[in-house]
Amino acid sequence: IGITNSDGKGQSGIERGLNGELYGGKPGEAVQLSLDMRVQYALAHELALSKQEFRAAAAGGIVIDVRTGEILAMASLPDFDPNARNFDSESGRNRMAQDKYELGSVFKLFTFAMAIEDHTTRMDDVFPVGSGFKLGRYTIHDAEHLPAFMTARDILAQSSNAGTAQIALRSGPDNQRAFLTRLGLLSPVHAEISEYAPPQFPSHWGEIETATIGFGHGIAVTPLSYVAAAAALVNGGRKITPTFLKHPEDARGEQLIRPETSLAIRELMRYVVTDGTGKKADVPGYDVGGKTGSAQKVGANGRYIEHMLLTSFCGVFPIDDPRYLVFVMLDEPHGTKATFGFALAGYTAAPLAGRVIARIAPILGMPRTQPVLADAGKNP
Repeated sequence: IGITNSDGKGQSGIERGLNGELYGGKPGEAVQLSLDMRVQYALAHELALSKQEFRAAAAGGIVIDVRTGEILAMASLPDFDPNARNFDSESGRNRMAQDKYELGSVFKLFTFAMAIEDHTTRMDDVFPVGSGFKLGRYTIHDAEHLPAFMTARDILAQSSNAGTAQIALRSGPDNQRAFLTRLGLLSPVHAEISEYAPPQFPSHWGEIETATIGFGHGIAVTPLSYVAAAAALVNGGRKITPTFLKHPEDARGEQLIRPETSLAIRELMRYVVTDGTGKKADVPGYDVGGKTGSAQKVGANGRYIEHMLLTSFCGVFPIDDPRYLVFVMLDEPHGTKATFGFALAGYTAAPLAGRVIARIAPILGMPRTQPVLADAGKNP
């Protein structure tokens, strides 16, 4: 929402972004926001619980309607009490809109959408991954031990960097840059708030950059930019513009990818949740699809810091006909006894997203699917 000064002029957030309408508008005119305070509370509450559980430095999340672009909730922790106005540079930051991150494996969705769109990879194609992927003088390894060979489908489900890099290289640098440009990831995304940040990406875009960007390193974007592009992947392939204003009509615009590609991505996202790293995000009755992301953070010297992670999850429901996207992020989470010491997204961000979806789906009136009984149709 943001704050105002003593004269009522907006100083941050929506208060500043809509200052002209709110401060200079006609008396009695109203601005109706898309924010749903029930959803906002559920998101902020679950973020606070997970931030505490995993002793994370910060946390954040967004809930967006993938058809209208309406933002139903956005939270950034640590936050502050706007009544007290006692905040510092950390608690006053909107990490979802004004901070950019290398988001890691949630970016793999774009690589797979590009591969399907370009017809460069079939999901049953097999790639060598177990011993890593050597590219020039570098070798791309995976965070966990994986089989020697994997199909493309399982490369996404098990989140293999080595496999995704090979898939990205089939499209190549020029196609990758053009594809991410088309999705809006290489330019700033604005909404009705004053905070935003331009993306950061390499000026030289060669094979090494293509490989690393393919699995979400070497490119930094705001979470708001990410969810806008991810929404297009699942909503039939059409562009949406994030908004904090009430806009209940379908606002999908330009066709960015083929509807068939969008369908294939939704099927893959469901597979990630049923058979991959996103199992802890599943919510019975709501057919969640999603993707985990565990990104190593960059230190002051420009090198990646081992075991210092930014974990995230992009969840969509119901995946067969998507309506809402939930993105959650934990900055520097720590493993616990319950997670066997692991802090990867499958143990931290995925269950967080699942709890958010379990709370907001009934609020938003999403009907539950009926489970298929194993003995349905059999005589007793």
